[in-house]
Amino acid sequence: MTPIFAKNLNLKIMSKNNFFKTLLVVQTIGLLAYTFIAFQKEGADLFSVFLANIKSLTWTGQFNLDFLCYLMLSGLWIMWRNNFSGKSILVGAFAMILGIVFFAPYLLWLLYKENGDLRRVLVGDK
Repeated sequence: MTPIFAKNLNLKIMSKNNFFKTLLVVQTIGLLAYTFIAFQKEGADLFSVFLANIKSLTWTGQFNLDFLCYLMLSGLWIMWRNNFSGKSILVGAFAMILGIVFFAPYLLWLLYKENGDLRRVLVGDK
């Protein structure tokens, strides 16, 4: 049974829309550039700063914890979509650690692999 909200969602039209692909490319390039600048200014000590912010129980920590939850969900979705195979666990772990720099190109690859079929992108062979 199709949910009511999904009946109004034309996935065929969305799959032909280049906006999503453009957004993924812009996000990847933008974040790579930002990461390069941050690395130049502050070095590679991201994890201690990230975890210290979470421990601080401040708004910055709340944002980091929320972001960490999104990262975990993206990795778990990759694993679930690919039936928790060994390869999917590795790919999901990369997505959890690298964030959109890895996840956006992965989605672009899925869009190509699945010929723009968003249902297949989302659920794979299920």
